[in-house]
Amino acid sequence: MYIKKIITIFLLCIFVRTMACGIAFVRLRKPLVYYQEKYGDPAWGVHKLYLLMEKQRNRGQDGAGIALVKFDPEPGQKFLFGTRSAKRNSIARVFDTIAQDLAKSFLPIHVNDQELKTHYDFLGEVYLGHLRYGTHGGLDKSCCQPKICKNDIPSQSIAIAGNFNLTNTTQLLAELVKFGVCPTQKTDTHIVLNYLSYCLNREHHYLQEQICRQIVGQPPHEQELCQTVARALDPGRMLQWATRNWDGGYVFAGIIGNGDAFICRDPSGIRPAYIYIDDEVVAAASERVALANVFNAEFDQITSVNPGVVFVIKQDGTMYETEFKTPQEKKECLFERIYFSRMHDPAIYKERKALGKQLAPRILEELGDDISHAVFAYIPNSGETACIGLVEEINRIVRAKQADLVWQKIKNGNATRDDLNQLAQCNAQYERLVYKDQALRTFITHDAARKTLVSHIYDVTKDIVQPEDTLVIVDDSIVRGATLREAIITQLSRLKPKKIIVVCSCPPILYPDCYGIDMSQLNKFIAFQAAKEILKDQGKEDILEEITQQCLRQNNKNVETTHNYVKQLYEYCSHEQLEKKIAELAWPTSVDWDGELTIIYQTIEGLHKAIPNFSGDWYFTGQYPTMGGFQVVNRSFINQYRGHEIRAY
Repeated sequence: MYIKKIITIFLLCIFVRTMACGIAFVRLRKPLVYYQEKYGDPAWGVHKLYLLMEKQRNRGQDGAGIALVKFDPEPGQKFLFGTRSAKRNSIARVFDTIAQDLAKSFLPIHVNDQELKTHYDFLGEVYLGHLRYGTHGGLDKSCCQPKICKNDIPSQSIAIAGNFNLTNTTQLLAELVKFGVCPTQKTDTHIVLNYLSYCLNREHHYLQEQICRQIVGQPPHEQELCQTVARALDPGRMLQWATRNWDGGYVFAGIIGNGDAFICRDPSGIRPAYIYIDDEVVAAASERVALANVFNAEFDQITSVNPGVVFVIKQDGTMYETEFKTPQEKKECLFERIYFSRMHDPAIYKERKALGKQLAPRILEELGDDISHAVFAYIPNSGETACIGLVEEINRIVRAKQADLVWQKIKNGNATRDDLNQLAQCNAQYERLVYKDQALRTFITHDAARKTLVSHIYDVTKDIVQPEDTLVIVDDSIVRGATLREAIITQLSRLKPKKIIVVCSCPPILYPDCYGIDMSQLNKFIAFQAAKEILKDQGKEDILEEITQQCLRQNNKNVETTHNYVKQLYEYCSHEQLEKKIAELAWPTSVDWDGELTIIYQTIEGLHKAIPNFSGDWYFTGQYPTMGGFQVVNRSFINQYRGHEIRAY
């Protein structure tokens, strides 16, 4: 058990690539007995929540949880509560707990909603689910969401779940302390919960004062006053005050003990959120395709939550949208399209194919237009779609060129059957060569563990690639390069190809992210390491010192005047120079192979041509959507200069 525990810690330390968390929300629009009568299932809403979470399993495997609200509870009955798990197969464990409750003996056929809710703990009207991918903080249940702040007054109780990172938690923590709040944790999740809870109580007291001022004569009974306040609560106004100093990327769903619920999105629209509404349900999720599949809905029936907007569902069923923060230029995270979201969304599938298509001319140039000795493959599973797009475009280009040659021969009267056969056989060889062992995780940071575990992340199929072949392998992103060097290239070299071309369907990651993808350590990025090596090769190490001094002068200064000084580093190296140096850094220290390794990255131009409707590209360009991002990049540069292996926000 001790050895198993140590290995688990090694495997779950930090990240190479991370996935953004996922939210799932279900709000029933009919009484529970309606679902009992129509579907024979009073837990219809619970089962829909389960499916929404399973359909978004890709967004988090380190923990899961749900919270629910029961409308108009009987005295002594819980009205807002939940369950969470950080164990393996956490979604199943959460819903096993619920299943045990729902397995109680059935009530008589003719029952009402209140009887159903009294008999079954996990039957309610509003459900909120969360999937966690732990890139920072601990790995136990306490780090899982939804987070709940309880109060015996329903309208002063709240549960939240989100997909987010805030860049200025230190500032927000100090503000909370000034309000008289004493947070017990410093994580942004806990700070957000404290902020929203404080502002909910503030809204509650504000409404009480307003109502009492308008009453002439005998003041209302406390119970009546609380009910009046609950009906008048405005989550939009609460959020407007709570988020006034927030900096970061966020999507939150919240449920209040009185039955109100809301979904909100940051003013730049960095993180995604979608809503589906029909006569039976209001549902929300981080991915459009999850809602479409679970509710058998058309995509045009699913809408995106607008930036800076909160969508509110009151307990009485009233729904409205309101701005809680002024919308900014839309900067939806491109990594959602490249990597995080499932490819089952047709728009995302087409975009990923287009990413591969953009790379075809460059790959053909590298192959000398000869695909007869090239084998194309991908690194499972997220690189598959880009690989399909690449192979299709290469086939189209090669066939078009060959068709022109055959047509010219036909016009000259010297075409042969062999020419036609050659045209018919113009197909790139596309194979599935690389298999990822799903039982192992790639974000290992402990050096000793890396040597014995990371090298076994991938398995390969032998006897397909010939010694004269060039192996073209497509990946969706190369962040740190450790897995590339210690696992992928090591394994691919055992196939003994003449040459390996690793094709990255996205551009090199040059800058930290801090809006939901926790990649804030510059020195971990292989592209950053390559840029520094290029400067050293050019004898320009003094540039690094200049950038450091600029970052130090800016650190902790006025946020509004912050600039991205790290950009200067990349002015001294071209895209092609970076690729060449990264190939050198990615070469394994000990492989029995004397072939050639080439790394080819997508260009920024190719990225935006493939995905024209999304512009959140700060990790590639350094153009951050909020000022907090500029502070993070400069602080990250200072950290690597000082040798501090810490988060930059």
